[in-house]
Amino acid sequence: MNAPPAPAGPAISPSKVRERAPAIVDHYTSARVSLEKHGMSGVRAAVYLVIDHSGSMRDYFKDGSVQALADQVLGLSAHLDDDGTVPVVFFSTDIDAVTDIALENHQGRIDAILAGLGHMGKTSYHLAMDAVIDHYLDSGSTAPALVVFQTDGGPVSKLAAERYLCKAAKLPLFWQFVGFGNKRSSQFDFLRRLDELDVPAKRPVDNAGFFHAGPDPRAVPDSELYDRLVAEFPHWLSAARSRGIVG
Repeated sequence: MNAPPAPAGPAISPSKVRERAPAIVDHYTSARVSLEKHGMSGVRAAVYLVIDHSGSMRDYFKDGSVQALADQVLGLSAHLDDDGTVPVVFFSTDIDAVTDIALENHQGRIDAILAGLGHMGKTSYHLAMDAVIDHYLDSGSTAPALVVFQTDGGPVSKLAAERYLCKAAKLPLFWQFVGFGNKRSSQFDFLRRLDELDVPAKRPVDNAGFFHAGPDPRAVPDSELYDRLVAEFPHWLSAARSRGIVG
């Protein structure tokens, strides 16, 4: 009897990560532990990052919290996707930028993008979700995608955000929301409700999770962050495959 094939390794090898982005290596190593723990070794998926550019986010840009998250997401993406690039959507009242962060240019990348943006507005989740959906469909990909969606508050239109999440449930997209800010704030009540939307009454599968990183996101250890980013993804992936959403 032939032995079962060994699971595929990371999309980008450790040596390539060290060569292209040495500052990401520790994140990349921590991500591997969480992926193994959750049975995701060898899984392939696109990774997106959505960043809240509303006015209340100003301090999180200044103190490096947003850049830190971008680096952590890039370290995770190197295991899941072989292109070494994460598409990034900045949003506020409108879509402020659709760009990317890559292994070769990650250092200072968030500040570089921010320098080219204008007014920091309100918080329109649904427009950011629409931008990700458009980018995914335009890419022609049929692979599953993990969307890390960072915000520090609730949306200007709860109805529109819920509608877009339910619409996106028919696509191979899983939305992992990450909250920055006071854990006692009612700003995140909506995201907690969004995480619990009925299946199948409102959406065919549970396509969202929520993780509150607190008022100092940089203090969250990599091990905890990666566990929270990937914990629900394999459950969604199994359900999405059973419904034919993912091939």
